[in-house]
Amino acid sequence: MDTLLLLKAALMGVVEGLTEFLPISSTGHLILAGSLLQMHDDKGKVFEIAIQTGAIFAVILVYWQRLRDTVVQLPSQVKAQRFAANVLTAFFPAVLLGLLFGKTIKAHLFTPTVVASTFIVGGLIILWAERRQARAETAPRILSVDQMSGLDALKVGLVQCLALVPGTSRSGATIIGGMFLGLSRQVATEFSFYLAIPTLIGAGCYSLYKERALLSLADLPQFGVGLLFAFISAWLCIRWLLRFVASHSFTGFAWYRIAFGLLILLTAQQGWVVWAD
Repeated sequence: MDTLLLLKAALMGVVEGLTEFLPISSTGHLILAGSLLQMHDDKGKVFEIAIQTGAIFAVILVYWQRLRDTVVQLPSQVKAQRFAANVLTAFFPAVLLGLLFGKTIKAHLFTPTVVASTFIVGGLIILWAERRQARAETAPRILSVDQMSGLDALKVGLVQCLALVPGTSRSGATIIGGMFLGLSRQVATEFSFYLAIPTLIGAGCYSLYKERALLSLADLPQFGVGLLFAFISAWLCIRWLLRFVASHSFTGFAWYRIAFGLLILLTAQQGWVVWAD
């Protein structure tokens, strides 16, 4: 067993867990970490997607009661049926567009300029969204996930499609997009967590199946360690974020995105990081 490889897997898991649910793009951070740790080959890319499942287990644990109640009440309760339908409705657009344009996006948009630009533009959009809320230009009309309609869910799902562009951040797109669509900061964050469950599990399973020829039983320890550390760090991050959004804005994340975008340009120009897919 390669101890150094397991240590690298653990570090990648921590990066995944800490960045997956923050509006700062886990993909960009995993590319940087993978390059620095020399884990950016084809198997490394599969590993990056697969360990997202560990982060999803953390969401399931944090929201276990709500998810269990939904499954139990699904046959008879309208509230549970509407909640499940909203998650699936929001999930569908990214699946469709991902299958249709995934290869094209990877071939043409995974460049340092695109990644850096989406980081910086995303940061500016977050600043704009927070400024709107601070000025109370539009008060949130949805203060609970159960108040969301099917149309609200569809709109959030369409916004999530922006995350197909590398560097955008799935959580950033859904949380900030949800705020623009009238969801409160807390509701947008919570729904983003629920939406992550089918989205990331689906992406992980699809990637593992598609690239199964690259993998063997010898890879199980590496993937297991990555999943475990992604789970632990994501669980801690989710619990912290839920407390954070109750009394703080995302402005700090916006400035972080802008700084990280400039870092991408610098590392790419100097040849320190391999940002190409």
